[in-house]
Amino acid sequence: MDAIVSFLQSIHPIQAALIATLFTWLLTAAGALPVFFTKTVNPRAMDGMLGMAAGVMIAASFWSLLAPAIEMSGGDWKPAVAGFLMGGLSLYGMDKVLPHLHPRLKDSEPEGIKTSWQRSVLLVLAITLHNIPEGLAVGVAFGAIAHATDPAHAHTLLMGGISLAIGIGLQNFPEGMAVAMPLRREGMGRFKAFMYGQASGIVEPIAGVLGAWLVLSMGKLLPYGLAFAAGAMIFVVIEELIPESQRGKHNDFATLGAIFGFAVMMWLDVALG
Repeated sequence: MDAIVSFLQSIHPIQAALIATLFTWLLTAAGALPVFFTKTVNPRAMDGMLGMAAGVMIAASFWSLLAPAIEMSGGDWKPAVAGFLMGGLSLYGMDKVLPHLHPRLKDSEPEGIKTSWQRSVLLVLAITLHNIPEGLAVGVAFGAIAHATDPAHAHTLLMGGISLAIGIGLQNFPEGMAVAMPLRREGMGRFKAFMYGQASGIVEPIAGVLGAWLVLSMGKLLPYGLAFAAGAMIFVVIEELIPESQRGKHNDFATLGAIFGFAVMMWLDVALG
């Protein structure tokens, strides 16, 4: 870990954001890998992993994004509230416009504007919608390092960015699986199902670099950017992850997964940050 920290300290924040979000993308791809060996995943395990993903994102939204935004504003709540609301409303708008289909819904239940796109594309877009705010959050966290007031502060921000990337990466694993497995069950070839599964994570490095660049270019907007990412992530949790995890017959296991995910992310942020 010390070698990783030293390396990330030695490079530009945008480069660090790119490396961190490439890591989160790789874990999305890792989640799609099981399609080479099986067509099914235990529904109880999937519900638990989706619940864990929700818990991680809730904890990350506060510990890694909202709390630093309030601290950077000198305790002023207004930038955090404004950014949070803008993030949630932006994802709401994307959810209404971008065509997508959640994995456990029927083909007749896509969201967004009507389209003739194939089910496979709509499934990828559903997870892509999750990954945009996740990549943005990691990018903003690393971009904040450039505005540190002293080396100790820069180190704290770096460790916070690392913990956020680890947490986002962990919850990306079930997302890759959630796309690849249904396609494999429907008869798609192993390699093609894997490629669709990992494709949903490609947007994270793009969003990460964009987020880092924005906070580097407009330092005064940093608290708003952190809170914006938090609002977008909370929208995804409430709109998609929690309902998806509770859709099956393992509600309690999914809820325990959310509690575990929250605890893991809280531990990562406090232990590293």
